[in-house]
Amino acid sequence: MKRCLQCGSTYDSVEWMCPACGASPAYVNGFVAFAPDLAAYNDGMEPDAHHGLDVTQDSSFWFRVRNRLITDLVRRYFPTAERVLEIGCGTGYVLQALRTALPQSCLSGSEIYANGLPYAARRLGPEVKLFQMDARDIPYATEFDLICAFDVLEHVAEDERVLHELYRALRPGGGVLLSVPQHQFLWSKSDEISLHKRRYRRGELESKCRKAKLHIIRSTSFVTTLLPLMLLQRRIWGRRKAYDADAELTLPLLLDQSLECILELERKILRAGVSFPLGGSRFVAARRQPRPVGRRRPSIEEHVQDGHVMLESSP
Repeated sequence: MKRCLQCGSTYDSVEWMCPACGASPAYVNGFVAFAPDLAAYNDGMEPDAHHGLDVTQDSSFWFRVRNRLITDLVRRYFPTAERVLEIGCGTGYVLQALRTALPQSCLSGSEIYANGLPYAARRLGPEVKLFQMDARDIPYATEFDLICAFDVLEHVAEDERVLHELYRALRPGGGVLLSVPQHQFLWSKSDEISLHKRRYRRGELESKCRKAKLHIIRSTSFVTTLLPLMLLQRRIWGRRKAYDADAELTLPLLLDQSLECILELERKILRAGVSFPLGGSRFVAARRQPRPVGRRRPSIEEHVQDGHVMLESSP
């Protein structure tokens, strides 16, 4: 179901025009834009970041292994997801992997910066729906079987609001797959350059998911094997005034391949079901509980969330 960001009503239609109030979204660079005021600049990340990512993602061990881990988790916990949204899809690098993992799915991707969407469109083609959106106001209700957000929440001050929006946009029984940077003791110039609002404490993301009524089904750290090296790098080089954050993604080929081998071993351990308590990143899979069979239809009052009236039909 589509959700009008002006009046809060929901509707089922191919077109983006609210039948209740007549509101419709703008277009920016040829893409539907639900937050056009934030499409060119905001405090989440640098506006030209997508160009650098498009160049470096394929050549960085971190992005390659992370994509494999994402597909492992999706295949294990959400193998039958039919409607999938990635929030903060950037250049479409992860959506490309999700398309391989879930070939039966209808994929969508959102990005707050409109200038990132052309990169994703070139990578993915017209079969993937792309639009500009602020994750704090998702224009859907009970729509998706799976919503992904990888290294997105740390860029948003109101991360709990985002999690509540994810819950609302999920179908009952649908799930989320999230990743965030972890451990405040790893905070460095890299986080400041990336405009991070936080690195998550152990258990913090899980707690915020539960507050959003999301049931945790898997939680694990990632980049555990490289944590000592990461800590050394952040404590020494990462605090220099002339720190170059892009250098982490453009390593010499031999070093890049060596680190990839180490993380590949870690990924295989995670795939076997082992979870790590410490690591540079935290991955969390959670689910919106399905409605009990025979449950009465909720009243309108029970669908009032964040000041919006949710007019939802019974399943």
